[in-house]
Amino acid sequence: MLQKSESSLYIIGAGFAGQMIARDLMRKKVFGTVSAFLDDDKSVIGTQIDGIPVLGPINDVSRVIRCGPLDEAIIAIPSAPTEKIRDIYENLKKGGFAHIRILPSVSQIVDGKAHFVQTRQIDPLDILGRTPIVIPLHESLQYLRGKRVMITGAGGSIGSELARQLLSGGAERLYIFGHGENSIVNIYRELIVLQNEGVGEKATVVPIIGDMRDREYMRYIIEKTRVDVIFHCAAYKHVPMMEENPVAVIENNVFGTKNILDAALEFGTSRVVLISTDKAVSPVSVYGVSKMLCEKLILQAAKKAKEHQSFMFVRFGNVLGSRGSILPLFQSQIKTGGPVTVTDPEMERFFMTIPEACSLVLETGGVGKNGRSYLLDMGEPIKILDLAEQIIKFSGLEPNKDIDIKIIGAREGERVYEPLWLDEENPQKTEYEKILILKNIEMEDSKLESLLAQLKPICYAQEGKADKSLFRNKSELLQILRKAVPSLDDFYNETKNKTQSKKISNSSEKITL
Repeated sequence: MLQKSESSLYIIGAGFAGQMIARDLMRKKVFGTVSAFLDDDKSVIGTQIDGIPVLGPINDVSRVIRCGPLDEAIIAIPSAPTEKIRDIYENLKKGGFAHIRILPSVSQIVDGKAHFVQTRQIDPLDILGRTPIVIPLHESLQYLRGKRVMITGAGGSIGSELARQLLSGGAERLYIFGHGENSIVNIYRELIVLQNEGVGEKATVVPIIGDMRDREYMRYIIEKTRVDVIFHCAAYKHVPMMEENPVAVIENNVFGTKNILDAALEFGTSRVVLISTDKAVSPVSVYGVSKMLCEKLILQAAKKAKEHQSFMFVRFGNVLGSRGSILPLFQSQIKTGGPVTVTDPEMERFFMTIPEACSLVLETGGVGKNGRSYLLDMGEPIKILDLAEQIIKFSGLEPNKDIDIKIIGAREGERVYEPLWLDEENPQKTEYEKILILKNIEMEDSKLESLLAQLKPICYAQEGKADKSLFRNKSELLQILRKAVPSLDDFYNETKNKTQSKKISNSSEKITL
């Protein structure tokens, strides 16, 4: 058994990634002492690498190491499947490690390079769901080499991960655009730290604070930056919040997207990739309608595109760990002692990790064609109740014993099952793993333009003799959308009927009692 008297670092995995992290740590000499590697390879157990002993096997960690309260384990096996990571995590916890870090998946490790700065605290998304596919970023990002790339919504979960991965793309400039000052500051600082630590290539990172709802500002920015590629992630996306603020979501998501597309068309942007969502399929919320309209706007822009331009969208379901996902909510509820709230015991969603989704989006951006609709293969759906139980167990607790699970009923704009495509979209495989192509379902230009014309005076104050009562009129907006989108109208009617039935039932109970 390895004995020691001070805090130490133990690297799980003696392969190329583990060795590079060890050398990184030894060079810096500020994060602690690397005491040993842990590995399952019998050919290296008992040897030394750069003077560091290799111990093992990993499932025997409690026998070979007596760890202290300050000691830290770093899982550095980026190609390991989720099941393997889960087993390693459980063995490390049993061995007494309270602090466990992990290196991200191999899709983010480019040219055999790994750095300590890329590691982070392990969390449930690392041991839940299926194993992400391996995408060689260095190859898939060749189309961005020497280009000027903009990410809208760069401070969000998807946008910020795209930015991290784009550091390896060889872009000349990376414009990180967003409305929230703090979120843009945070990702900008992180990118600079990553670059200083040797991650990726030396793209010039340029933060831009702005509002895509401002049409003239977007024209100004896209003209001045001469941006070649835009990954459009920016959107309001919290469904219940947007049900309370429907005018804001249409103004931001629909008209903001139109402003970006119009400017991209006008100033010759070569490629625009819209990030879409399963909630755009037969939408039952205003947010879902807004994203459906964004998809239609992309297909409309594609018809206006010049020969060198490509406009497309990539649709996928939920991502584990995003700020709008269920994972952070569950973790917060667990920290306060519960209960963990689940809307419906049968509710299920498709899930993918943020890094995998972003890698696939970046790959699609390179291989996608103008006017095409793409869908990421999300695998099989996961029940939210099962996910809640797994996250509670990850926290070292027992569901419905240490932490209660409470069923609270679906919120506004939610449905039990969220389809990823319409039957008529008929998804087909492409030559690229996990990337499917959809049959386009376009909206007639005249119909789309007419709908936008009805929505505009509600979102923007009009001058002259315009009807001032329309401005920010929530009821009028909902009436227009329900008339234009049958699935939204059906859902609202269904919800209304359920509410009325519930009121009648409650009233009957009171009379009986």
